[in-house]
Amino acid sequence: MSDPSHKRHLVKTITWRIVGTIDTIVISWLITGNPITGLKVGGAEVLTKMLLYYFHERIWFKINLSKNGVVLESKKRHLAKTVTWRTLGTLDTMLLSFIITGNPLTGLKIGFTEVITKMVLYYFHERVWYRVNYGLVKRQ
Repeated sequence: MSDPSHKRHLVKTITWRIVGTIDTIVISWLITGNPITGLKVGGAEVLTKMLLYYFHERIWFKINLSKNGVVLESKKRHLAKTVTWRTLGTLDTMLLSFIITGNPLTGLKIGFTEVITKMVLYYFHERVWYRVNYGLVKRQ
């Protein structure tokens, strides 16, 4: 029998990518003033971010952050996941934005703007999914 957590992580990947892509499109559009550029940046990162996010989820699922047998509080764990994901995601967005616009400064602007918006959005995405039991045999 396959591990049901794989399905959970795939669905989490898809829901996060929808939220993240909309955010990227809007930010890229506002910074460049060009909606087509926003769509290009948002569209380009769909595949890269889904792959990165899925592997990020798998790694965090296997990490045991317990201290003396006590599991790390969910809010602290979600905050740590937020920081690691945002670092990885921002670097990906900066690189893709630079490649698409040809301007490294634009890539930096888009990436640094996303740091704030995406961390807030990701934290709440994690909090919602913490309450959802889909793909879990039992809550750990």
